[in-house]
Amino acid sequence: MSQRQKASKDTNTQPPGVMSVDVIVVGAGFAGLYMLHRLRGIGLKAIVLERGLGVGGTWYWNRYPGARCDVESLQYSYQFSDELQQDWIWTERYAAQPELLSYANHVAERFDLFRDIRFGLTVTSATFDETLTCWSIETSEGFSFQARYCIMATGCLSMINRPEIKGVERFGGELLHTGDWPHGDVSFRGKRVGIIGTGSSAIQSIPIIARSANHLTVFQRTPNYVVPAHNAPLAPDVQAAVKADYPALRARAKTRRNGIDFPAPTTSAMAVTEAEREAVFENRWALGGLSFMTAFDDLLVDKRANDSLANFIRRKIRAAVENPETADRLCPDSIVGCKRLCVDIGYYETFNRTNVDLVDLRDQPIDTVTDDGIIVGCKHIPLDMLILATGFDAMTGALNRIAIRGRSGETLKSKWTNGPKTYLGLAIADFPNLFVITGPGSPSVLTNMLPTIEQHVDWITDCLRYLDEQEIAQIEATAEAEATWVDHVNAVAGGLLYPQCNSWYLGANIPGKPRVFMPYPGFPPYVETCAKVARHGYEGFALTPNASV
Repeated sequence: MSQRQKASKDTNTQPPGVMSVDVIVVGAGFAGLYMLHRLRGIGLKAIVLERGLGVGGTWYWNRYPGARCDVESLQYSYQFSDELQQDWIWTERYAAQPELLSYANHVAERFDLFRDIRFGLTVTSATFDETLTCWSIETSEGFSFQARYCIMATGCLSMINRPEIKGVERFGGELLHTGDWPHGDVSFRGKRVGIIGTGSSAIQSIPIIARSANHLTVFQRTPNYVVPAHNAPLAPDVQAAVKADYPALRARAKTRRNGIDFPAPTTSAMAVTEAEREAVFENRWALGGLSFMTAFDDLLVDKRANDSLANFIRRKIRAAVENPETADRLCPDSIVGCKRLCVDIGYYETFNRTNVDLVDLRDQPIDTVTDDGIIVGCKHIPLDMLILATGFDAMTGALNRIAIRGRSGETLKSKWTNGPKTYLGLAIADFPNLFVITGPGSPSVLTNMLPTIEQHVDWITDCLRYLDEQEIAQIEATAEAEATWVDHVNAVAGGLLYPQCNSWYLGANIPGKPRVFMPYPGFPPYVETCAKVARHGYEGFALTPNASV
């Protein structure tokens, strides 16, 4: 009896109230949608559990003003269906949240995915039953599920960070978080608005809020490097040209370390003259977007090269911001790229407005939030609205929120007390038949997420097909393979400048979180490693045959 036949037979013997399927997928973002589509393609019965009331993941929750992808639309898109990528028409170089959410809904409708998605269900626990060789999943709404496989498509940036700020619970005005934005209209007109944070979501929203707010106070914790997006409507001829040769673009992107088809660097910053270096930076500044980090091949390796880039951006900041003191406070003193580079539309220029103030919390931290404002030092800043742009508990937060119990009964959160440990960012020792899409230890947030997601989903799909064909009951990463991979990720990251500043890549934005560099730098070598593991019969995994074999 094959695994597929056995799963079908078991469906008829489950206790009342428990739904049994082959696979449970947690999360209906871009990862969960594609995973469901591929699972159907190999004949497995799957359902997706989603805590929101719609698909889209990141683009369902992050509705703050100015929310926009930092990867160009024509690349931040699925490539598994040529008909889909040819038919969908993007309107801007960088798609905004409403368009991306429409795209997710279109995909779900086009491939008839909605019928197997259960919305409004928050998964609270997932427990591996060694006797039944299945996962038992519970939700806070009281629903129970069983499945042979459990796949976490919970996303890297889906657990918002609400830092402890004294008195915030007393605030009597409107209190919002960029990562959990209301679904209705939010008006800033005539209001005194405060925003805490100057990361990507703040950088995108600040220019828009400033246009209609009576006054905007930006509470900066750490300044960020920001490069221009040069966003514009996507001309039909440009879109047509890309679509006419999409396979070539996708192939080039797979050779780039971040999975994006940018002009590849041809030399190091330190191998050219200062004038030549400046000319290249100016060229990339004019091009806009994340391509800036690929201007030279040593920007994340050589501190001198990175310093040259940092100085260039700081000069741009000082040229854009009229007040020299404000400009100085907006200039970072960290490594460029050790945090994901921010892409803006008029961020620095916003500080030239008379209704915008910058409060640098490095000089004086927030003393307390009051019912009608914030006290910093001896100054009370009155506010009608307070926005927390304080980011996410990245990479591990959404997984640790769920009580995931493996073979020994130990929770994943407990196992990860000293930092996440995975094999390839896909699987975890002592957690059989559990897969993670874009988990810690994979390229994920260092890349264009869509091809990264597709690569993981395709790998998992091929793996499940193999298990079914070989009548394998369980697959589990070995402890040795996991430890070797963790060491490898640390070694690769240690050879770069990434770990040299505090960032959410390291978990440094969450008090008490272990400082471990979580993503894997380098998309092409990672893809080849995953392929090699599969070619060698899933090397590094323990495979347990079906008892009937």
